Amino acid sequence: MSRVNASTQTPGRRRRSEGKRAAILDAAEILFVEEGYDAVSVDEIAAHAQVSKRTVYDHFGDKEEIFSRVLERVSDALTDAVRAAIDEELAGRSGLRDELVNFGTRIAGQTLKSSRYARFRMLDSRRGSRPWLPESKRDLAERMLAERFADFAGTGRIHTTDPAVAARHFTALTIGLALEDLVRGRTDGSSELQKVVSDGVDVFLRAYG
Repeated sequence: MSRVNASTQTPGRRRRSEGKRAAILDAAEILFVEEGYDAVSVDEIAAHAQVSKRTVYDHFGDKEEIFSRVLERVSDALTDAVRAAIDEELAGRSGLRDELVNFGTRIAGQTLKSSRYARFRMLDSRRGSRPWLPESKRDLAERMLAERFADFAGTGRIHTTDPAVAARHFTALTIGLALEDLVRGRTDGSSELQKVVSDGVDVFLRAYG
């Protein structure tokens, strides 16, 4: 089915079209988190978005495209948060441990603050038969962290010959564990979250400090 051609719409109709598109993505994100990709139907997405099934197809074509756009939107938000946190928290203005704890706690607190969001990120980790992000956006946040770790290695702040591996280890030991605890309901307070990150940073620094 053909999609709506935005260039031929009047401003008012374009705003309504954009509103419906956002409603579809919002509804789909909730459903994919709660039920998983395979269990969600286009009919269900349309019903939750309060639009017709034809409208869903006009905007996105099929369920895989909807999921890709939802995943891309969530990934973009994560990337923006990580980029800002890297620039502001890993700037070499204080001790390395404090910077890493502040960075990890900020990412965990901002991007994993709701259990629904955390479950969505966990859903993304179970690849299965679902569509992937575009290559240019896949693991972009971790690649940005690897670039900063390369800078740290160059100035002797950390010791590694493979900053990409160091970034993966850091993420797994801090943000990854915080995500798991949030998903499993083992923590919901900022002090508990910071302890998870702090303990992970200490393990990381024993290997790379």
